[in-house]
Amino acid sequence: MSRRRAEDMIRQGRVTLDGEVAVLGDRGDPMVARVTVDDVPLPVRADLVYVLLNKPLGVISTSQDPQGRETVVDLVDVGTRVYPVGRLDADSQGLLILTNDGSLTNLVTHPSYQVTKTYLARVEGSPGNAALRQLAEGVELDDGMARAVTARIVDRHKSESLVELVMAEGRKREVRRMLTAVGHDVKQLVRTAIGSIRDTALEPGAWRRLTLEEVRSLYADAGAEWQDAPQVVGEESTE
Repeated sequence: MSRRRAEDMIRQGRVTLDGEVAVLGDRGDPMVARVTVDDVPLPVRADLVYVLLNKPLGVISTSQDPQGRETVVDLVDVGTRVYPVGRLDADSQGLLILTNDGSLTNLVTHPSYQVTKTYLARVEGSPGNAALRQLAEGVELDDGMARAVTARIVDRHKSESLVELVMAEGRKREVRRMLTAVGHDVKQLVRTAIGSIRDTALEPGAWRRLTLEEVRSLYADAGAEWQDAPQVVGEESTE
């Protein structure tokens, strides 16, 4: 966020500092200050780290692996310990957030906050309207009913199709199991968005830091208020 834009938002009365409407010249301790923009928490603590990774195939979405396999944490070097926000299967690829902000992790991963994840699946065959409708209305899996927020065909080519699914929860291999249940096995699965976060230029294995505006957009996607504000994950915490 540029300084000029920040000053404009302060002038418009959209920013609060420790519960009070901020004015130009206000100062606060970034380690303890409570800053919001349009009532959404803004992470200003210098020790909070937010990374967007394009996870490649074969990499494990954990902070450590007892079998010694490469993990997503091995791909990111930010000088402090970060944790993956949710998971992608080893045979799936795409966008994954890593952070030490425990509050954001909970907001993005807990289904009650409805932060969506968007997937592009290359499947066998050509799903028809009935299959797409079933995906949106609900598919019975062995661990309960699963529904897509939306399901649509992006492309069809010979014996394969590209299907985009937007999900509001993330059970183990849920997208793959749903598509298999409607008769279309998945041959490739890529996560293309987390909430409002997208990056089509990020190559597999590459990563970058999220901007303040992107982090704030994730808090906004979850409808977060100050009680959900940024909080560093301790060294003894687990995923």
